[in-house]
Amino acid sequence: MSRSDTARSRAATHSFHAAAFVENLPLRDMSTAYPESRRTPHYLHYRAEGGGEVFLCPFGAIVFLDAPASVREQEIARLRRVRPELTSPTVINEQFTVLLDPNAPPDVVDGALWLDRLTPERASIIAMTVGQSAAMEYYERIVDEMFSRTDRLVDRLERRGSVSWSIRPLHRFIGAAVGTRNEVLTILHLLDKPDEAWEDPGIDRIYEELRAEFDLGDRYQALEMKLRSIQEALELVLDVARDRRLVLLEASIVVLIVMEIVLSLMR
Repeated sequence: MSRSDTARSRAATHSFHAAAFVENLPLRDMSTAYPESRRTPHYLHYRAEGGGEVFLCPFGAIVFLDAPASVREQEIARLRRVRPELTSPTVINEQFTVLLDPNAPPDVVDGALWLDRLTPERASIIAMTVGQSAAMEYYERIVDEMFSRTDRLVDRLERRGSVSWSIRPLHRFIGAAVGTRNEVLTILHLLDKPDEAWEDPGIDRIYEELRAEFDLGDRYQALEMKLRSIQEALELVLDVARDRRLVLLEASIVVLIVMEIVLSLMR
């Protein structure tokens, strides 16, 4: 399905831009630095002085609606002043277009969302979903990196039948993996369907269209499956490392017993 270029040229256009960071944005703390904002359980919302609207999401994303490039740069600079620990530069950038047609049902066509009207509630849902997609890409990267490191450990176990004698690096990696897993699962919980989508069937359809466009459902499941695979593989590798050290301990005990017997015979 596609729409004519004439329909596109006549439709009112709204642009969403999202930038995601490694760090999260706690809304309670952020609200004091943005007194003009309205805080909800899912985002902070305010109008930028230079034009456009801004949404700050707790999973580390800032989303702009119809904000010029200069305003986006100013607001990101302001966010960096509020949160100096933010990674520089931004990790992920996402862009999405909404086209308005009074006779159009909610539908994603050729990478753009067609709507009959853009209400504040619909704008917030779109902003959050675009921000989710940007944040999801970052977490996909770190989980893929963890998956690759785990795969190398398992490959060594497969080739040699054992792991390194020193398990301290393994413990450090397991600690980092557990911390990352907990963080990712917490963020995935924040990416649940917003309340507005449950209350309005029209908004719910928009949300489902956007989830399908950004493939969020399959990406969630892929992340969860990789996290489970990492956990199971690390448990296996750690068990092998412990068994190997137990064998070494038992061998040391046997050697000590033999030495004691030899010394007693010599005396």
